[in-house]
Amino acid sequence: MEPFTILDGLVVPLDRPNVDTDAIIPKQFLRSIQRAGFGPYLFDEWRYLDRGEWGQDCSQRPLNTDFILNQARYRGAGILLARENFGCGSSREHAPWALTDYGIRCVMAPSFADIFFSNCCKNGLLPVRLPADVIDRLFREVIATPGYRLVVDLAAQTVTTPAGERITFEFDAGLKDRLLHGLDDIGITLQHAEAIRAYEARRSTEVPWLFSITVSAD
Repeated sequence: MEPFTILDGLVVPLDRPNVDTDAIIPKQFLRSIQRAGFGPYLFDEWRYLDRGEWGQDCSQRPLNTDFILNQARYRGAGILLARENFGCGSSREHAPWALTDYGIRCVMAPSFADIFFSNCCKNGLLPVRLPADVIDRLFREVIATPGYRLVVDLAAQTVTTPAGERITFEFDAGLKDRLLHGLDDIGITLQHAEAIRAYEARRSTEVPWLFSITVSAD
């Protein structure tokens, strides 16, 4: 996955608490285990006026012009500002896939559902927890200032506002290393490839019958 180091991104404010994963990517789109192709269906039921289906050409669908992602000033946003308990509901990994495929690389909220938070870190999406009063202030600034951008520095664990204020955030060291180096679960496992090969070689001499099983073509 793509490493996350420093993001200078336009901010889009989604002023709704308890946004669940079915709202992020509705169930009818869970038909693929590829990580790409979900961006057009992000927040589908809020973003469009009709019901979407997997494989549909979204460019011709009627838009809900009141929905925040459809407003021209937020086009190309890379940071989603959200409210508490973002990502609640099911454990579907398609939720962070849809956000990253749309172009969102960071979500900021006072709190996240635990499984969603974990899934984000496994898929190159940075979830940043900030105090509710800080999130409130950022909402006011974003809404009042077209083109509002934040700079997120994961290594320094800071969020810098246009006025130059640096807001610090806490982040688990192991998850931080995973994101900085772009390592998903497979990538982390492959860091130990030599040890795995050595173990397999040793086991093949200790219990050779486990390595001599043949499968009949019948």
